[in-house]
Amino acid sequence: MSLVLDPTAQDLLFREARTANTFTDEPVTDEQVQAIYDLVKYGPTAFNQTPLRITLVRSSEARERLVQHMAEGNQPKTASAPLVAILSADNEFHEELPTLFPAFPQAKDAFFAERGAREGSAALNAALQAAYFIVGVRAAGLAAGPMTGFDAEGVRKEFLDDDHTPLVVVNIGKPGENASYPRSPRLAYEDVVTTV
Repeated sequence: MSLVLDPTAQDLLFREARTANTFTDEPVTDEQVQAIYDLVKYGPTAFNQTPLRITLVRSSEARERLVQHMAEGNQPKTASAPLVAILSADNEFHEELPTLFPAFPQAKDAFFAERGAREGSAALNAALQAAYFIVGVRAAGLAAGPMTGFDAEGVRKEFLDDDHTPLVVVNIGKPGENASYPRSPRLAYEDVVTTV
């Protein structure tokens, strides 16, 4: 094999991992979420920026408020998942750059003084971090059900502020009965990769 990672881990993270639509009622602990974050925080981003923010929706009152903003097909699974996380981009991430990117602390002002530049970079790099987070959930032996079918402005007003842009809502837990659809096809290597 050309990969160093053990085939069992490859299966856990990718080949056998599935998006879950149903979950058992086994809880997801704060310790599990911290372990996930402490692993995936090392994923690369531009200038080592860390715009991802994670809002854990644990209380039943908060869950009810969130469900109202989900697309109709996403409401039942969001209502019943053991844990739901709102992943958002912090558009003021640049304030942390002098600490997070000491090799070039001036990046904060040189590249991100304008709000528009920050929003674009925050969206891209927080999306990268969201993908790492999903893989981290899988590494914890849990399943993730990421969803973009929701009223983003409603979620922002309900749970965030003007400096945060919601990107994805992720249901997290042990997969339940009939949790996944049949595996959909993927493009072949030759359909995706070109050499110049």
